[in-house]
Amino acid sequence: MKITFWLSLFIAFYTFVGYGILLFIIIKIKRAIKGRKIVTDVTDELLPECTLVVAAYNEEHFIGEKIANSLALNYPAGKLKFVFVTDGSSDGTTEIIGRHPQIQLLHRAERAGKIAAVHRAMEYVTTQAVVFTDANTFLNADAIKRICRHYADATVGCVAGEKRVQIDANADASAAGEGFYWKYESALKKWDSELYSVVGAAGELFSVRRSLYQDVPPDTVLDDFMISMLIAAKGYRIVYEPEAYALETASENVTEELKRKIRIAAGGIQSILRLVPLLLSFKYPLLSFQYVSHRVLRWTVTPFFLILALITNFALAFAGMGLVYNVLFAGQVFFYLLAFLGFIMEKRHIRVKALFVPYYFCVMNYAVLAGIIRYFTKKQSAMWEKVQRKQ
Repeated sequence: MKITFWLSLFIAFYTFVGYGILLFIIIKIKRAIKGRKIVTDVTDELLPECTLVVAAYNEEHFIGEKIANSLALNYPAGKLKFVFVTDGSSDGTTEIIGRHPQIQLLHRAERAGKIAAVHRAMEYVTTQAVVFTDANTFLNADAIKRICRHYADATVGCVAGEKRVQIDANADASAAGEGFYWKYESALKKWDSELYSVVGAAGELFSVRRSLYQDVPPDTVLDDFMISMLIAAKGYRIVYEPEAYALETASENVTEELKRKIRIAAGGIQSILRLVPLLLSFKYPLLSFQYVSHRVLRWTVTPFFLILALITNFALAFAGMGLVYNVLFAGQVFFYLLAFLGFIMEKRHIRVKALFVPYYFCVMNYAVLAGIIRYFTKKQSAMWEKVQRKQ
């Protein structure tokens, strides 16, 4: 039982904290030996032609601002094109986009899901680079320039931008927790990229070389993750560009954020099963190490080990196996009590920021368990699931 407890505790710690510490140490050593690589800007002449692809489904509340934001992006004249696809939209989204002749509008009445819309949009993309972004996110003015400069490096096949969550002073647990989570994720992605490659890109903002783009199966849940990882599997790197960011509002509440997280978890299991060659492969030793450490553990075994660590710790403490087990069990109980208090406060609309992180942590891990169940019971669809966000 002691072995089970310490193994469970180690895996949980390594997944959420230990990998970050190890990565930081490795990066410090690498910098000491080789120095820090600086990515420099390239001239306008060397920047590739690029297409911005936006898939929008019933986004009439955001689309006008998204169009204005897109058309204001800094990029050499004549080198940036725009393709917006609105398949299935039944509100005013299509009509609003249609007022802008600079944008190529693709629309079909039937709704086949986001990935089907993206595949259809890619048939019209002929530029060297393509950037994908969501309809409800807004990019900084130099985002496309910061992304496309990386393609001067022939080893780069994909560029992941940074997701930033807009949080107001009265943020609830979902907003504050999501914001904290993405700040930590951004740090890990910076170090992953500096070591070798980011393990997957998020759909809020990412880019690929057009020649490397590969359609994924129509039932794919995490299409952005799969598209980017298939490029990594071809031997190209996914680099992280924090100076290109997509700003979006947080989920409307914890229920909406939980819905999104469960879908991601179900998609994570699907992706792992479809990317088996990347697991502990001698062909991709460094990428496999990063992939397992940063993604696979989170999406598979770690939530179960968290439960196992609590149960075995209770048994060891109750059996009087030593002070260390009593202290660790007390620590675990205290953490989960904080999470429970966060849950109670959230239900009563009382904002106590100190409780947001433990509550959000538990929500995330519950979502993984629910996502695994959803995937294996065949209840997860690849169809677009719209999450309500703060207006």
